[in-house]
Order: sequence, then C-alpha cells, then structure tokens
Amino acid sequence: MPGRTEPIESLQIFKGISFPAAIRFSQILVTGPPGAGKSTLITRLGGWSEEGYVDLGRKHWWRSDILAVRPREIHIGLPFVGIGEAVSVFDPQLLDRDPLPVVDSGRIMLPPRKRFLFTVDWYRRYVFEFLLPPAGLVFERRQIRARHSTHPVDAQLSLAICEAQREIFWRLAAFMHAQGFQVYIREGIENPPLRLVDPATAP
Repeated sequence: MPGRTEPIESLQIFKGISFPAAIRFSQILVTGPPGAGKSTLITRLGGWSEEGYVDLGRKHWWRSDILAVRPREIHIGLPFVGIGEAVSVFDPQLLDRDPLPVVDSGRIMLPPRKRFLFTVDWYRRYVFEFLLPPAGLVFERRQIRARHSTHPVDAQLSLAICEAQREIFWRLAAFMHAQGFQVYIREGIENPPLRLVDPATAP
C-alpha cells in the first residue's frame, strides 16, 4: 500500500462514533469496497440512506446533486487503464480481466483551485471517509451475504478480489490526499479514524 497512516489525535463524537475534530458532520462522504460497512455506518449516523454513484472521470463530478446531501454513502466510478469508460470496483467489465487493470489517475477529473474569496473551495467542501476493513473480514461478510443472494455485487467473490478492491480504494485515498482533498481512513466503524502521512513528513 502507498504511504502510511497514523492516529488522528483530536477527535469528536458523532452518534457514538469518533471523527476528526476539524470536520463538520455535514461534510462527510463515506466510500469503500463492497462489504466494508458503509451502509451500516450511514444508518448509525442517521445520514442519507440512498446510495449515490459518482464518476470521478466525469467533468464537474464535484457539482453533482448526489453530493448535496451529507453525510452520505457513495459508490465511486474510476477510470482504469484499458477500459474506455469509468467503472466501479464490482463491475464485471473490471473483474473479468486478469490481471485487474490499474486506475488511470491521469483521467481522474480534479476541481479548480479556489482563487477568489467568494468562489467554492471544492477541496475543503467535502470530507472523504475511506472505510477499509481487512480484506479477510470483508470476504467473510460477503460470503455470508452471498448465501442469501441479497447483494448482486457478491456474484463474483474471492479473497483475491476483496484484497484488490481494498488496494484500489487505498491508492485512491492516497491520490486524493496528495491532491489536497480532506481524506481519512477507518478500518472499521468502531475503529478511530487515521490520517495519511505525507512521505516527506514520515520518519
């Protein structure tokens, strides 16, 4: 995995769950691979229960109406090398390839930087929580779900897929952090949030 994390020292509590003290409840967007616990977390927070899909390869995704109501769970579409349009990590068009292609970060669209007093600072408007439990735990959860056929995303399931999906989101978190977005990682709902450490500041 790129980079490393460390605990966030200053925390606040929303609905019994710890969050960075510097953020507002209304900024939170929760993402992560299938089976990470996103819906459970949003339900506990009393957030927007309808899932949203955001294509990071599309122009002006940061203006999407889907992001207007927060906290919210979002599924992310990503551009991958060798695939024309953005797809999600559970899309068969991605999972049917061996090996799985890598994210084409050059095709991820980035919002403009804030230049004037009354323009929106899109990099500070949202806070992206990446919910990334260990792949083995996610695999166990999804195996249980698959027996009941409640989630179509579990049709293609293996530990290797769960590991690859987690790594894709980890690398996306590192990329967005490097671009200046507000990003943190959590390994489980009951776990404290972790901040990404820039390589230049790591010991």
